[in-house]
Amino acid sequence: MELGYARVSTAKQDLDRQIEALREVGIASERIYVDKKSGSTVNRPGLRSALDYARDGDVIVVHTLDRLGRTVRDTLNLIHELSERGVGVRNLADPIKVDSSNPEDPMAQLAVVLLALFGQMERTYTLERAAHARAVATAKGRRVGRPSVVDPDKLAYAEHLRATGHTIVEIVAKTGITRTSLYRHLSPRPPESVTAGPGNSADPGPEI
Repeated sequence: MELGYARVSTAKQDLDRQIEALREVGIASERIYVDKKSGSTVNRPGLRSALDYARDGDVIVVHTLDRLGRTVRDTLNLIHELSERGVGVRNLADPIKVDSSNPEDPMAQLAVVLLALFGQMERTYTLERAAHARAVATAKGRRVGRPSVVDPDKLAYAEHLRATGHTIVEIVAKTGITRTSLYRHLSPRPPESVTAGPGNSADPGPEI
């Protein structure tokens, strides 16, 4: 059995075009599940109902694959999970045609492989863009990451405690600052030499 799925991101958008395309390939209205939800939300009752109803041998048909997930990786994960249940996925309007319901079709499997490649490329480019943005922000002197929420007075007290020989465990107990925050905010200790070379306090100097 073929089940249709259609989704738009907001209640103001129209599902008619997707529904009509699904009807044109022979899917009855009562077998077309719909959502008016963003792809980024996991609360999509229409998709959940279609997934719960689908049985071994069924195929979920969508107008385009981006209706199923927010990213290519999300969509691939869903295709893989469904294939393990014996449920296929077919798209109608994407440039790359996918029909995972026929594992014997080499072109269908090639399409899934290409999608996996695009998913990996998408992830790589996202990580590279994020790293570049952090580097630019750091070069301009802007703080990267979450803003500090550590009390400056407590942090100064923590600096004093460490300077007077207290351990991290003791500093956490006395200040209430978490260990992670202490490591993030306290300046590193000067490196300790592991040799007895000249200039090191471990060097006893010439004998008298």
